[in-house]
Amino acid sequence: MQVAVPYELAVPSVDFNAFFGGLYPVYVRGEAYLAAGHGAEAAAEFQKILDHRRIVISDPIGALAHLQIRRVYAMQGDTAAKAAYQDLLTLWKDADPDIPIYKQAKAEYTKLQ
Repeated sequence: MQVAVPYELAVPSVDFNAFFGGLYPVYVRGEAYLAAGHGAEAAAEFQKILDHRRIVISDPIGALAHLQIRRVYAMQGDTAAKAAYQDLLTLWKDADPDIPIYKQAKAEYTKLQ
């Protein structure tokens, strides 16, 4: 997965009147690290997405990176995980309450309490 690193900050040439596809290698790498239990590496990848919002713009991975980095905090037993989930749910406060990923995030937050 490291082969994509030189290109990860590139903006795709396809134009759908939105910027979709930027930082997907970063997101997938973060997912792989998270699945493998490598929290620090996963957090670093998701943080790259959060640090480059101008590339992601309206791509769903921007919102998902917020959730995934909180999952890393919870996995590591970080005491900041609860506050991070509160921030996430505040960010997503206007989301449709029936969206499955939103329901999962709320359930994960409840488990932290």
